Formats: sequence, structure tokens, C-alpha cells
Amino acid sequence: MEFSHHSRIWSDFPELAAATLHVRGVDAEADVTQHIEHFNAIARERLAAVASESELPEINAWRRVFSRMGLKPTQYRCASESLLRRFKKEGELPRIHPLIDICNAASIAFAIPVAALDVSKVGWPLQVRRADGTENYESFAGEIEHPEPGEVTFVDAANRSHARRWTHRQSGLSAVRGGTREVLIVMEAVHAGGGKDVETLAVALAQALRQAWGREPRSGRLSREEPQFSFD
Repeated sequence: MEFSHHSRIWSDFPELAAATLHVRGVDAEADVTQHIEHFNAIARERLAAVASESELPEINAWRRVFSRMGLKPTQYRCASESLLRRFKKEGELPRIHPLIDICNAASIAFAIPVAALDVSKVGWPLQVRRADGTENYESFAGEIEHPEPGEVTFVDAANRSHARRWTHRQSGLSAVRGGTREVLIVMEAVHAGGGKDVETLAVALAQALRQAWGREPRSGRLSREEPQFSFD
């Protein structure tokens, strides 16, 4: 099984920094309250220091990338910005599944998009690349969409798209559910210093997963020179 970014992605977005975690043995029973509260406290402190979440360098950088992709950054937001907006408005994020909850909390703490995919729902290998328009994307409502030609998405060997507009929205097909046992987590940043920040995020998230499920995640760093993360 292999995850990668296409060479064109590294060429078009040389500022990209990415990290991965692969973990087996997760379930929907773990208590992650302590970890969520820890990440939420960090997010509150960061939000208190700015007038808007868009002022955070991590979010501002994704807005610039979305603009370069021809998208209106206030219409299509990266996942971490959307979560921060909801967190700021409501004071907390809804609980969905322990693994999703902990990834969302880590995402708002670091203001970096975090994607969690059910390994069993992906036709491997999986690659972040520009769509040709034939890919099938399944929404959370079960509807089938087709990414626009040139749109950045996650595409598997079965020509299924597992995201829309890169970090804007994940697919319902590979979303973590109650029966999920094996997960690939992808963290992507495009701001200055993003390489160090995704490493710190990966370490913090791995520690939380280790403590919550007693499993040892396998981690990886992706770059133009080493664009692939492989696991059995």
C-alpha cells in the first residue's frame, strides 16, 4: 500500500510539507477527552491572539494556494479553517468518532488540515494529483460527483476521488466509521516553516493515538525527493 503526491503537485506547490501516520487497531470505544481538551486549549489561545482565523499563517497560506488553484478562498476553505470557524462560533466541535475527534482537535490546534482515511475503503495506491474529470467522488450523502479537470484531489487505483479541492472536503466513502480498524492520516501544510510544524503535529498526534489505543503508529515525511509513504 502506497500514498504519494504526484510530481506535478511538488512542482506547482513547492512550499508543500506533508506528514503521514498509519495505525491499526483503532475502534470507536477509546476515551480521547483529555487529548481533545489539550488541543482545544491550544486552539483557543491561538484564536484569542488574532481578530480572525484567516490571520493565522497556516490558514492564510492555504487561502493563497486556493486562489492559485482558481478557487475563491472564502467560498472554498481548507478543512482546518472550516473547523476553526465552527470552533470559534460554538466553543467546541461535535463528537463524531474518537479518531475523527482527535484529528479534528489536532487540526485546529495547529491550523493544519488533517485527513483520516479508512484503509479498507481505498483502492491502493492512493495519490494526490490533478483530476482529469473522470474520477468518481462519493459525498457523505451518497451522491456521486466528478472533480473538475485540473482539480487537486486524492485518487486511488479504482479511479475514485477521496477529496474535493484538495483539503476542502473528504469523501464519504473512505471516512472513518464505527467499524474502521485501520487508518491512514495525512497532514499537509503550505506555510513558511510548515515542514517543522507538520512534524510537530505528527508527533503530538502519534502520542495521542498511542495513549488512547495502545497502538504504535508508523510515521512518514513526504517531500519532492521522497514523495511516497509505503506500508503493508
